[in-house]
Amino acid sequence: MDPVETALSLGIPGPVLLLVGLAVYEMRKQKRGKGAGTPLSATYANEFTAMFYGTKRMELDHRDSVSMMREEEADGAPPRTQVDLDRGIVVLLPEEQVRPGPAP
Repeated sequence: MDPVETALSLGIPGPVLLLVGLAVYEMRKQKRGKGAGTPLSATYANEFTAMFYGTKRMELDHRDSVSMMREEEADGAPPRTQVDLDRGIVVLLPEEQVRPGPAP
């Protein structure tokens, strides 16, 4: 087997074995309490999958853009509860007593 055939035959299994080794290392590190943040193996697996599936690339881009957006509470019906944290009281109102909010 010449070097070119060897390189081509290990083109996909080599990185997969590297990924498995990296994941095992990160799991051991995480058990010791030293791991924080997104594991490198997860990022590597996502990028490796995106190389073969175009929809995975779109999913990763969408996930990145959503993580940059600000989360806001959804506009909906007026709340049926009144919470007073100072006195430790929660009042639940029946639906008839809930005042409708301003019309959109």
